[in-house]
Amino acid sequence: MVRLETDTYHLLGNLLRFLVRSHETGGAYSLTESLVAPGAGAPPNRHPADGEVFYVIDGQFEFTVEGRTIPATAGDCVRVPDGAVHAFRNAGTTPGKLLIVNSPGRDHEAFFSEAGDPLPSGTRDLPPPVGAPDIPRLLELGRRHGLEFLLPPSADH
Repeated sequence: MVRLETDTYHLLGNLLRFLVRSHETGGAYSLTESLVAPGAGAPPNRHPADGEVFYVIDGQFEFTVEGRTIPATAGDCVRVPDGAVHAFRNAGTTPGKLLIVNSPGRDHEAFFSEAGDPLPSGTRDLPPPVGAPDIPRLLELGRRHGLEFLLPPSADH
């Protein structure tokens, strides 16, 4: 498949737009805007080499960090300690929006750029839902880029 030169990707109901890439900050961080479909989010995962902070711009989210459930709405900030198991989902009925800071950010950029469906730069609307994700492929890409997904055993086949 030919990859577009873009800043915007779609994966698992998340429209991810890289606002600032890690190389633009001397490897300090990346900043991503994510539009998240109702019910969508990120499955339980951890990444010891990439810190993460979520800032809710709009919507109702439910975060889980090391087994603790954290409801979050506009203006709330959720910090994930390095290596902590975490997940999130849009708990609302309309798309929600997050700003995500990853430090240094290279792992997340590499994963989403390879695993996500590239969209024209600056796309602002969620694309229509597509078929089921290729879970084994996502798990392998995660491993390759330092992200470990913690799915039930039946989900990775």
